[in-house]
Amino acid sequence: MSKSEVIMRFENVSFGYGHNKPILSEASFTVRNGSKITLMGQNGAGKSTIFQLITGAMKPDDGRVIVANGMTIATARQVIPRDQMSLSVAEFFAKAFNKKIYDIDPKIDKVLDAVNLRAPKDRAVKSFSGGQQARLLLAYALIQNPDLLLLDEPTNNLDKDGVEHLRNFLIEYKKTVIVISHDSEFLNSFTEGVLYLDIFMRKVEQYVGNYFDVVKEISARIERERAKNARLAADIQNRKEQMNFFAQKGGHMRDVARKMREKIEELEEEKVELRDEDRTIRRFAIPFQDGLEGQIAVIKSIPVIKRAAGKKRANSGKSTDAERRKVNIVLTAKIKLLIAGPNGIGKTSFLESMASGTAKDVEIQPNVRIGYYRQDFSTLNFEDTVYKSLVDAAERATEEEIRSVAAGFLLNAEILKTRIGSLSEGQKGLVSFARLVLQRPGLLILDEPTNHINFRHIPIIA
Repeated sequence: MSKSEVIMRFENVSFGYGHNKPILSEASFTVRNGSKITLMGQNGAGKSTIFQLITGAMKPDDGRVIVANGMTIATARQVIPRDQMSLSVAEFFAKAFNKKIYDIDPKIDKVLDAVNLRAPKDRAVKSFSGGQQARLLLAYALIQNPDLLLLDEPTNNLDKDGVEHLRNFLIEYKKTVIVISHDSEFLNSFTEGVLYLDIFMRKVEQYVGNYFDVVKEISARIERERAKNARLAADIQNRKEQMNFFAQKGGHMRDVARKMREKIEELEEEKVELRDEDRTIRRFAIPFQDGLEGQIAVIKSIPVIKRAAGKKRANSGKSTDAERRKVNIVLTAKIKLLIAGPNGIGKTSFLESMASGTAKDVEIQPNVRIGYYRQDFSTLNFEDTVYKSLVDAAERATEEEIRSVAAGFLLNAEILKTRIGSLSEGQKGLVSFARLVLQRPGLLILDEPTNHINFRHIPIIA
C-alpha cells in the first residue's frame, strides 16, 4: 500500500442521535495511508462518534463511510469500560480478539513493552492507577496490529514520562493514526494534518500542516468570514435605506427600488454562514463554604507506593504496600497544595481516602463539605440527568442560579435534559465543575481536572 493511497473516506455522511441531536451533515474527508492526523472540535461536537462511524460500530444515516479492502482498525479508548475493570490483564487483552488466540502471552509482553508498562497478567485491571490504565488502553489497541490506529485522548492520566514515550512512539510509528487530544504541544510534535469538526456547521474541514499552523489558519479563516459579512451587512443596510427612499417616490423610482431589492437579495446570498470558533466557558469562582476558620485540614503522613527494586515506580506492575512518609502540612483558606509524582505512586488513592474521610493521619475539620473532582467521574450518577445532578449538588441555589451556572459551562437546555452517561467525557468534566460551583465546598480535591477538557477552557480553569 503506497503512502499516497486513500485508505478511508467519508462521502457526504450525515448522522445524528435522533432529530434533536444532529452530529454530521453531509461531511466529507479522506485519510491517506501512513498519515498522522488530529481530529479536533469542541467538547460534545461528536469526535468520538466519528471514530465509531469509522470502525463500523455506528452506521451513517446518509452517505457512505468507505474503508479500503482488508484494512484493520483499532481504537484506544478514553476509559476502560466499567464491566471490564474486574478482568485480569490476560482476560482484558483476550477481549481484543473475536476468537481465542493461543500465542497471546508473547503478544501481550510485546505491546506492554511498547507502552513502557510492566504488568503481571493475573493482576486485576482495576488495581492499576489511571495513568497505568491509559497505557493498557493503548496496548489493547496495539495488540490488534491495526492498519489504522484511532487514539481517543491518549495522554489523559499519563505522567510526563508517559507522554514523552507516547510522543516518540507516534513519531516512529509507520502506520496511519488519527488522534483526539487537547494537548496542543503533544499534537504539534507529530501531526501532519487536521480534521476540524465544526459543531455549528456539522461539517468536517480538512487541513494539511502541523497543529499550530492549522489552528492559526482556522482562526484567520473565521476572521476573514466575519470581516466579509460585516462589509456585506453595511452595504446591504445602505442599499435598503436608498431602496426605501426611491420606493416612496413612485413612478420610475419604483423600478429603481425593485432592482435594488434584487441586488440586496444577491448580496444576502453572498454572506458566509457565520461559524463561531470554539466557545469557551465563562470565568467562574467556586464559593468557599461559610463559617469555616482556622485549619481546614492537617496532613501528618502520606502513603507512597514503594519502588520495586531496580524498576521505575510508574512502570512497576507489582501490587506493593505503601510506605508512609511523615509530613506536616496545614491547609487553611486559600492554601493550594500540589500532589505530584509518577503514575502508580498512589496519588489518586490518597486523594480518594481524603475525600471519603478514611485517610490515615489526615485530620479534617468537622462539618467541612468536600468538593471532589474524580478523574473517572465515578462520583457522578450516570443515570441522572444533568439538571438533577446540578440540583443535588446545590447547597442553596435558585432555579435561575442553577441554569445560569450551567450556561456558563456551556450546558444548554438540551444538555440539561440529557443523562450524564450519554455525555462526552469533556462534558462530564464541565458538569463536575458546575457542581463544585453550586456545592460551595470548604475543601476542594481535584484529581486530574483538565483531562478531557477542551484546551480553550484550561486557561479559565487555571
